[in-house]
Amino acid sequence: MTLKDLEIYDPITIQCHDNPDADAIGSGYGLYCYFKSKGKDVRLVYSGRNQITKSNLLLMIEKLEIPIDYMNPFRGEILHVEGLLITVDCQYGAGNVTGISGEKVAIIDHHQVEIDNVENSLIVPALGSCCTLVWKLLTDEKFPISSCPNLGTALYYGLYTDTNQMAEIRNPLDMDMRDEIEYDKSLLVLFRNSNLSLRELEVAGIAMIRYSYNDDYEFAVIKSQPCDPNILGLISDFLLQVDVIKSCVVFNETNDGFKLSVRSCVKEVNASELVAYLTENIGSGGGHYEKAGGFVSRKLYEERYPTLHAEAYFNNRMTQYFDGFDLIYAEKYDIDVSNMKKYTKKNIPIGYVKTAEVLPVGTPITIRTLEGDMEMKVEEDLYILIGIKGEVYPNRREKFERSYKTLDQKYRFEEMVLSRDYVPTIKNRDDGSTLLITDYARVCVPTGQVHIHAKELKRGVKVFTAWDKERYMLGKAGDYLAVRCEDRHDIYVVERDIFGRTYEESI
Repeated sequence: MTLKDLEIYDPITIQCHDNPDADAIGSGYGLYCYFKSKGKDVRLVYSGRNQITKSNLLLMIEKLEIPIDYMNPFRGEILHVEGLLITVDCQYGAGNVTGISGEKVAIIDHHQVEIDNVENSLIVPALGSCCTLVWKLLTDEKFPISSCPNLGTALYYGLYTDTNQMAEIRNPLDMDMRDEIEYDKSLLVLFRNSNLSLRELEVAGIAMIRYSYNDDYEFAVIKSQPCDPNILGLISDFLLQVDVIKSCVVFNETNDGFKLSVRSCVKEVNASELVAYLTENIGSGGGHYEKAGGFVSRKLYEERYPTLHAEAYFNNRMTQYFDGFDLIYAEKYDIDVSNMKKYTKKNIPIGYVKTAEVLPVGTPITIRTLEGDMEMKVEEDLYILIGIKGEVYPNRREKFERSYKTLDQKYRFEEMVLSRDYVPTIKNRDDGSTLLITDYARVCVPTGQVHIHAKELKRGVKVFTAWDKERYMLGKAGDYLAVRCEDRHDIYVVERDIFGRTYEESI
């Protein structure tokens, strides 16, 4: 579904969820600006038991001149709108949005799918904010965001608050909007410094004296009273200042589930990967290595754990997480290959880029992919490989020339990868410019000289490779642990579906 698909309707009403936050207001305002520019009769509304009272949101609405109206559900009248009703940052019929009837309905949201019977739906749970989704829809239509006063600031602030001040941002589209959109920095400071009320200060204080602590794995879990998501981040940041706490989860209940904030201060725990584990099959989450956040859908949680209260779930799940992984530090690890089979890399074409042909040697760059950002400097012998799932990894010229041969053919990303959700980019950190890595890619195939030992994993593993001693590769049961035959310390993980496609057993 695109915004152009919805232009056939008039009038159009955009509805935020009850008790709207900055993300709902910002994304709703983005849609309002777009349809207003098309000459539509458009309104931005919200309903529910309470009107907006939070100081930062009132300032946002006032300073950005956002025309949002409250539809009171207690006046006794039927809530109905003519034309198209779009629910934004929520899903029509879900528990966190008051029912308003419309002739036609559309959904634009970034939470887990709860409602699947609305034809005009665009729900992308992987995104950190609905503002990012609306920004993408606007840019797809080449809508000039600067043409609508304050829209850039509204969208940016929505992402800022929904990702705990950008600490929990992970998806590359979220990062792209963060880096590219123009916003008023002075207004952002004003909103940010009006974010904590005396009541929320009390909530944070009470939460921190009601912690549970696991001495074996040095983690803490706290349930907070209902509060703004940023308060969860404040509590979890404070917890990590305790000497014996190495990771933590702080959560609270919302109308439709649980919001959680995760922190880690040790390299053996990636907060982004941990929050994905905690929300697996019941929600979504993401962020950085040290900070992450997520959401658990009440509906999905109660279907899977109908009798388990949330505090027990998070404590049990955290213990299962630590119990479920072995640690391998490849540089010092003495790997036993006696129970591992020998494999050769298949003759499958992939992409490669010589970084020195893209930017001058020494230029600091960020390679942005679905798996996250990689920071490095352009070097004469530094190559970037693009795998069959769109994954990106560095390689040195000597190793590349020994393992691959180049082909004289054009690299086509859309034909050569299995997942095309995001095209990897190269960001020049000196001047802020962004380049598509695929514009510079050529094609190569394995020479048949890449021999490895590998075995299927029966339990999880975290591998700190010889080329990255600070961040681990995660392997789950069913993935493969691999090591190059000629280098017993070149140990790494290959995902199950990639392994089957790229390696074959040696005869």
